[in-house]
Amino acid sequence: MSEARPNNTQREPRRPGSLRIARVAGVPVYVNISWIFVALLIAWGFTGQIEREVPGLGIWSFVVAFGFAILLYASVLVHEIAHVLVARGFGLPVRAVTLQFLGGLSEIEREPETPWREFAVAVVGPVTSLALGGVAWVGAGAVAGMPLPNLTLSALAVANLLVGLFNLLPGLPLDGGRILRAAVWAITRRPHLGTAVAGWAGRAVAVLVLITPWVLFSGDIGASRMLYVAWSVLIAIFLWAGSTQALMSARIRRKLPAIHARSLARRGVPVAPELPLAEAIRRAQEAHAGSLVIVDSNGRPTGLVSEAAVLATPEHRRPWVAVGDVARRIEPGLVLNAELTGEALVRAMGGMPATEYLLVESDGRIYGVLATADVDGALARS
Repeated sequence: MSEARPNNTQREPRRPGSLRIARVAGVPVYVNISWIFVALLIAWGFTGQIEREVPGLGIWSFVVAFGFAILLYASVLVHEIAHVLVARGFGLPVRAVTLQFLGGLSEIEREPETPWREFAVAVVGPVTSLALGGVAWVGAGAVAGMPLPNLTLSALAVANLLVGLFNLLPGLPLDGGRILRAAVWAITRRPHLGTAVAGWAGRAVAVLVLITPWVLFSGDIGASRMLYVAWSVLIAIFLWAGSTQALMSARIRRKLPAIHARSLARRGVPVAPELPLAEAIRRAQEAHAGSLVIVDSNGRPTGLVSEAAVLATPEHRRPWVAVGDVARRIEPGLVLNAELTGEALVRAMGGMPATEYLLVESDGRIYGVLATADVDGALARS
C-alpha cells in the first residue's frame, strides 16, 4: 500500500504514537505503538502451540513466541522495503515506512506515471512475502530434527504465505487492488477508472473478509473462535476505509484537469512591510486586487499577506499594525509556476501547505497570488 504526501526534503513531521527505529535506503522506518499490542496478542496465541509441541519450556514459551512475532513483523518490513526500493528505482519519493497493528505502510508521495510501474511497485511486495515464506519453509525442513526451530520457521512460512496471498486480493488498499488498478488503467488508458474499479473491489473484499469466519464456522462461534471474528471485523473496517478513501481520491482526481493556476490567480498589490495594514487594504480595494505582496526596497517580493491573519485583526487596530506583521516570508515552496495545472498543481501545493502562494511566469516575473481556498472552491464547483 502507498500514500502520496509532501516531499522528503522537508523536516520529518512528528508522529504521535510512533517511534523511529531505523532508516533504510534513506527512508525512515517507524513503529506505531499499536504494534506492541498486536505483537503480544500474536505471542499469546503462539505460546499455546509451542507448549503443545514442545512442553516443559515454562516462561520461555512466551519468550520464543514473542520472538516469532518480531520475526513476523520483520518479514512485513522486508515486504514494505521491497515496495520502497522499486518505487525509488522509478524515481518516486518515499516519505516513510510505518509498521502498525495491521501490517505495514509505505508512504509513496506520488503515483507511478505508467500502469507498468504501478504494477511493478505493487506486485513486488506480495512476491517478496511469498519468497520469504519459501525460504522459511526450506529452513524448517533443514531443522526438522529440532522441534522448536522447526515449529517457528514453519509458522513463519505459513504466515508469510498468508500475507502474500492476502495482499494479492484484488481490492484497494491492498497490493492486489493496485495490480487491478494497473490492469484497468492499461486496458482503458484511464487511471481514475482503474482506481474506481479497484476501490469498489476493495469494498467487496471487505465484505468477504467480514463474513468468512461465519461461513467457516457454520454459525457455531465459540469463545475460542471469537478472536477470529474480531480480527475479521478489524480488517474489514480497515479495508472499507481504505477503499472509500481511494474512491474519494478518484473523484477528486477526475476534476483536477480543469484546475489552472493562472485562471485562479488573484491580482497582488505590492506593499512595503512597514505600511499600516489599513492603508494596504485600502490600496488593494482601490486596485480591485485580492491579495497583498510584501516587497523590499528593490521591488522584490519577500512575503505574502495572510488573508486569515488580516480577517483576525480587528478593524480598529489595523491602522496601528504593520502589514508585514501579518505576512509569511516567501520560501521556495511558496513560489509556483503560473502554468501549473491539475495534479501537478496540487502536488506542488502539497510540498509546502499554505493558504497563499506566489505565482510567477517562467522568466520569474510575478503573475499574481494563488489562494488555497480558491483551489478548493474550484474543485467543489467542477
